[in-house]
Amino acid sequence: MKISMVGTGYVGLVSGTCFAETGVIVTCVDVDKEKIDNLKKGILPIYEPGLEPMVQRNVENNRLFFTINLKDSLEGVEAIFIAVGTPPDEDGSADLQYVLSVAREIGQHITEYLVVLTKSTVPIGTAKRVRAAIQEELDKRGVSIPYDVASNPEFLKEGDAINDFLKPDRVVIGTDSEQAREVMNRLYKPFVMKNNRIVFMDIPSAEMTKYAANAMLATKISFMNDIANLCEIVGADITSVRRGIGSDTRIGYQFIYAGAGYGGSCFPKDVKALIKTSDKNNHSLEVLKAVEDVNDRQKLVLFNKVNKHFNGDLKGKRIALWGLSFKPNTDDMREAPALVIIDNLVEAGATVVGYDPVAMKECKRIIGDKIEYASDPYDAVKNADALLLVTEWSEFRVPKWKEMEGLMKSKLIFDGRNIYEPEDMKKWGWIYYGIGR
Repeated sequence: MKISMVGTGYVGLVSGTCFAETGVIVTCVDVDKEKIDNLKKGILPIYEPGLEPMVQRNVENNRLFFTINLKDSLEGVEAIFIAVGTPPDEDGSADLQYVLSVAREIGQHITEYLVVLTKSTVPIGTAKRVRAAIQEELDKRGVSIPYDVASNPEFLKEGDAINDFLKPDRVVIGTDSEQAREVMNRLYKPFVMKNNRIVFMDIPSAEMTKYAANAMLATKISFMNDIANLCEIVGADITSVRRGIGSDTRIGYQFIYAGAGYGGSCFPKDVKALIKTSDKNNHSLEVLKAVEDVNDRQKLVLFNKVNKHFNGDLKGKRIALWGLSFKPNTDDMREAPALVIIDNLVEAGATVVGYDPVAMKECKRIIGDKIEYASDPYDAVKNADALLLVTEWSEFRVPKWKEMEGLMKSKLIFDGRNIYEPEDMKKWGWIYYGIGR
């Protein structure tokens, strides 16, 4: 079986590589020649655990190919996935220019039946626009070639994307075609051998499912952060509250950890896009608007705690940050809370020195020399007036506290992910601030 994957960003590269792992012949297409040339050499544009050796292995075994030529990638394929970016437009809605550009190019070069799938996160109704764009190009050519358009949203967690793809909770496919359904069943069969986890539905429902899933997860995060802030006021501990409500199987433990706010490529963008879709249809999603407001405020919580501790005077203070990426096991800094924290600390006159296991190159690309960059966690805390734990990388979980005592100006820590125990820190003589504790 042969397929094409248009877009070699996070979704396209992971999806294409995982399909190739099952024996499918995959051609990944991208307009960025430098990126394609690097991928042919085994140089990846993203960090994802386990992805690099998998790419290299499938390239060597002639199952995974990279090209800038979409036309050539269509030869003999049964399905083509559109996995290009859908960045937020100025008004918060998803920008579909890249999706529709690919659709038009497919219409210009298609020669036989294939299934065209939107893998990118796209607003409800996008499949109709993709179908119209393809048909317009076919009409220009004066040809009648059969094709189907379907929706196949992705549900990959950065940092665990390969496992998510190879062992999916579910595969959602929106289609109105029995032929497209048969193609998708064959393609996804290796991933659902033990359980029937392919969920077929109509196309608008599939498009909505992706947004609804991310919106629900974002809601859980903002709800817990809001409760955490109340816990501090009334003297409760959010970690105890989390254990108390998480044991209820109707709620569960996932995504109910209080912290410094959510970021990344999905939640902020998708919440904004769903709010915009709702507003355009004269329906106000009040809960999601509150979710967004709470998250914006939560990204300021750590800075506000630092500022309050120093009585509003941060000039000349040296602040160490552990963690820059929006979550562990990725170098993604899109909408990362660290960026908001850095902006506010620097504006207040503090010197910021950051360390992250993989995201420092990306951070420097985004903000340049606004902060200093340390070679390791302990280099970061040298002469620091305070340490802020922003991203819960595993290597930060059991630090050398005794060594840090001799490096820092004061034993002061702001734990933005609640990975340390307040009683332990107090026993060891540290001034400790957590979230909702």
